[in-house]
Amino acid sequence: MENYRQYGRGGSNVISLDNVSKIYNTKDGTVQALKNVSLTIEKGDIFGIIGMSGAGKSTLVRTLNFLERPTSGTVMVDGRDLSKLSEKELKEERRGIGMIFQHFNLLMQKNVTDNICFPLKIAGMPKDKARARASELLEIVGLTDKAKAYPIQLSGGQKQRVAIARALATNPKILLCDEATSALDPQTTKSILALLKEINQKYGITIVIITHEMAVVREICTRVGIIGNGELVEHGNVIDVFSHPQSNEAKELVLRNHGENYELVESLETKNCVRIVFSENSSYEPVIANMVLKFGLPVNILKADTKNVSGIARGEMILGLPEDRGVADEMVTYLRDRNLAVEEVTGYVG
Repeated sequence: MENYRQYGRGGSNVISLDNVSKIYNTKDGTVQALKNVSLTIEKGDIFGIIGMSGAGKSTLVRTLNFLERPTSGTVMVDGRDLSKLSEKELKEERRGIGMIFQHFNLLMQKNVTDNICFPLKIAGMPKDKARARASELLEIVGLTDKAKAYPIQLSGGQKQRVAIARALATNPKILLCDEATSALDPQTTKSILALLKEINQKYGITIVIITHEMAVVREICTRVGIIGNGELVEHGNVIDVFSHPQSNEAKELVLRNHGENYELVESLETKNCVRIVFSENSSYEPVIANMVLKFGLPVNILKADTKNVSGIARGEMILGLPEDRGVADEMVTYLRDRNLAVEEVTGYVG
């Protein structure tokens, strides 16, 4: 793609938020959607922003291109303070920030090519060049045979691919994805995430993904921020947050696994539950079996699973340890001595 701008991973910040707050005035009073959020996103990163419904994550992503102007705080993109730009300058800056949405937002009366050409038409690109770009983008998203189709003739995954092509039309350095896979089935979600990852790796475009699904973050993101009640309660590398969640919100998201099979255990003989995570640095010995032999006491395996976290297999177990707290603490020490991430789990047993 010769005329596509390349944005490499230089390690410098492309997006920086400093104490960003957003307050809405409603007939029922004021609502603080964001509370002093400070965050940096590096060039070429795939950054996930995750939280429960109403946490403020969609408001946050809309401040990144000033579709929502913060009540206070600073948003910097490539070193430019968006609040200091004129409307003309802000419009130009937004051309470098593509956006895709949960419900695609395609123009139903226009075919696929015309949908992709729409932002190029607004930008003043000649029609022949716009159509050439659209053809180029359709090849990237794998829809060359759908150039003349209308949105009603497309599946949900195909519609989202058109939306991605349209978002890429103006050569963005940043791509914002607001719940872009929430309306899709799991298999289609995987294909869309694979496409986004390919675009990120091939062109170095910084991608910010807003989601309420931990599976999406695990699949594609390198770093993640957890939003709870308008606050950034935790952020870091996905592997670190998955292995050692610190905030209550992160622990809830990791344990609940949004959309995956999970049920609370109603009754057990012990309330001493721990979550352990096996990594490539963990011992290959049969740790749990050896622990049971060493202490001469059984443990309950409440959950066991292996997940792909940022391309790395991570094993996870939730164990019910013996009722005796002293013995349970000794078992935790035994596990940690064998390079396992161990944390106490509360609320897992009802």
